[in-house]
Amino acid sequence: MKYLSTRGGDERLSFEETVLTGLAPNGGLYIPEHIPSLPENWKSDWKDYSFIDLSVAVLSLYISPDEISTKELRTLAEKSYKTFRHPNVTPLKKLDDKTFVLELFHGPTFAFKDVALQLLGNLFEFFLLRRNAKKAEGEEPERLTVVGATSGDTGSAAIYGLRNKANISIFILHPKGRVSPIQAAQMTTVTDANVHNVAVKGTFDDCQDILKSLFADREFNSTHRLAAVNSINWARIVAQTVYYFLSYFHLSKQLPAGTNVDEIEIQYVVPTGNFGDILAGYYAKRMGLPMGKLVVATNENDILARFWKNGKYEKVDSTLAGDASSGPTVPVDGSSDGKQGTVSHGVKETLSPAMDVLVSSNFERLLWYLAFETASGDNRAEKERLAGKALDGWMSKMKTNGRVELPISVLESARRDFLAERISDDQILETIKSFFEGKVPYIADPHTAVGLAAARIIAQQNSSSTRQIVLSTAHPAKFSEAVSRALEGSPHFNFDRDVLPDEFRGLLEKEKRVIDVERPDVELVKAVIEKVVGHQSGKIKESGSV
Repeated sequence: MKYLSTRGGDERLSFEETVLTGLAPNGGLYIPEHIPSLPENWKSDWKDYSFIDLSVAVLSLYISPDEISTKELRTLAEKSYKTFRHPNVTPLKKLDDKTFVLELFHGPTFAFKDVALQLLGNLFEFFLLRRNAKKAEGEEPERLTVVGATSGDTGSAAIYGLRNKANISIFILHPKGRVSPIQAAQMTTVTDANVHNVAVKGTFDDCQDILKSLFADREFNSTHRLAAVNSINWARIVAQTVYYFLSYFHLSKQLPAGTNVDEIEIQYVVPTGNFGDILAGYYAKRMGLPMGKLVVATNENDILARFWKNGKYEKVDSTLAGDASSGPTVPVDGSSDGKQGTVSHGVKETLSPAMDVLVSSNFERLLWYLAFETASGDNRAEKERLAGKALDGWMSKMKTNGRVELPISVLESARRDFLAERISDDQILETIKSFFEGKVPYIADPHTAVGLAAARIIAQQNSSSTRQIVLSTAHPAKFSEAVSRALEGSPHFNFDRDVLPDEFRGLLEKEKRVIDVERPDVELVKAVIEKVVGHQSGKIKESGSV
């Protein structure tokens, strides 16, 4: 299996090269040259597989045994998931006869991103150890400088996946003051010498733009051997496909006696900001996992919901552009120089901050498939070329103008596999409260509440045979303010008793290490990286600002 860029070109990478490279030099995201089909007898052969068994089975379809043997892959999976608190890793919980929750937050940082980032950290280590073992005695070992941007959960999950790993430094950018106190503490209280937190005064999209600029700078990238932990890294996506398969088999075991799982329609409802979690479901469906339409559940930062409504992919609704109430005005390229060519930024702070994303990076991967399907080429190679050309043009327009209107054929193809729904903060609060007071009391974090609220709305148009699986992306303790606000006044609720895990007690009082960057400027972030990586010992006092 080789991997190509969504924005075209002749480059074809191995899985190892794809993981270590992260973002393509032309700005595209890597995708597999084809989506593999499931083995003929997968339903019977895999039905009793554990999460680790399924990880090996699914990942083996995307990774040549010449790169990672089945034995090595199993060792990596076992190492990655032994840290999870639940034996099923991602357990499926029944709320009622038609609604199930797939809990993805049982990893070390209590967020769904642990599933992919524990594996990714071990892949980085595996590849480095193998490469360095081949070097002559005394030869300088290869090192990685891992960089990531986070709206909350990616950062801590990446840090816990890479802390104290040899020859790896990790830099995590987060928008200062725009992540929850628990999320910030989970990152900044990790004091391993190879971990460096960078608080950028700006938004998550600013951090994401800086990240892309770092990878686009070929000289800087090559000098510091950058590697990506954000969901632009293909390994993140393929790792997340596994729990879709696990949930399918676990649902079949929770249905009433005599009910065949293949006689119902499974509808996955996914709260999403950067589109990675739901894209994993799309790959699972394309591989052959039976399911109905995937539901894109967004918060009030609804660029994705608006796309499915009108086919326009734009940072802000064109009817609101220039409206001061929609947020501050900034240049569309993510810089802060105040030059011409601006649109209303539109990022709104919500109760579900991990989804406060203006541009969904992984949506580009889906757009490539839609462009490929609607391309007029006579053969696969020509259709790939046309799809890459189309994506390059669309993303260029998005960067320059802040919007692009896609062909109607692309929108129609997108509607074949997806539905979309927008959820407000008021709906989040009402949903948290109503599920806590339900027949089977359930405490949802605000992101999971976005999914549960969207599921209720979509359920009104579903058939009687549909079963909904809502992906629960984070533990409610990570968002104490929203949960407590929703459940204030309830005589049956006590946050410390009902929600707070032992691991979080005293976390906010621990020593913290963080580097402040006063504005979203890629050159300032480069200076931070160069100062730290250039220090022979890798240990500097991290405080103050840049």
